[in-house]
Amino acid sequence: MDRRNFTKFAASGLAFSFLSDSIGRAAVPVMPAPVSATPVVQPVAAKPYASLLERAKAALDRHGDAFTLRDRVAIADFNAPSKDLRFHIVDLIGGQSSSYLVAHGRGSDPAHSGWLHSFSNEPNSLASSSGAFKTGEQYIGQHGRAMRLIGLDPQNNNAEPRAIVVHGADYVGEDHIATWGKCGRSEGCFAVAPHMLPQLLGLLGSGRLLYADKIGVAG
Repeated sequence: MDRRNFTKFAASGLAFSFLSDSIGRAAVPVMPAPVSATPVVQPVAAKPYASLLERAKAALDRHGDAFTLRDRVAIADFNAPSKDLRFHIVDLIGGQSSSYLVAHGRGSDPAHSGWLHSFSNEPNSLASSSGAFKTGEQYIGQHGRAMRLIGLDPQNNNAEPRAIVVHGADYVGEDHIATWGKCGRSEGCFAVAPHMLPQLLGLLGSGRLLYADKIGVAG
């Protein structure tokens, strides 16, 4: 699938009205020829990440004082492989969701299988961390535009000193998957496709919950 078509399907839900027209169009699903690319329209409760969404809602309540914005949450569903759209932004009010590719840390997948095998909160582990994060300010750094994250749980409270952020990376995208069958690995950051980063950061904003986990995996 070429970049144009992939971008159309990267967001499986409806566009949010507060986005600009150009961004909104990128999120509107269209009916493709291949059946496998048909946008998912079932209720959130029927989607594969539904159980993680429940955990995210519980984390939102548990860390209630940390969040002034409770309309949307982001979920990194590391039960899925890196070739899948496994980073979901869910509108808790309207029920829409949009989905994106996201990389995991190389320390979580030393053999580069494309699957996350373990989490770590240790400095220099190069691994992904699980738990609840609060989205922070946007800035321009070594990866260009990025968003800081604040770890709120014991298993991810080193996120800031480890510089775990959301940023774009060329090793995340349809071209890389077409060649290698999977995304590349980050150093623990939530790396996404560069051409989807503006839309994703626009939906996330500062002060919302990002919840990452993989059911059945400790670490």
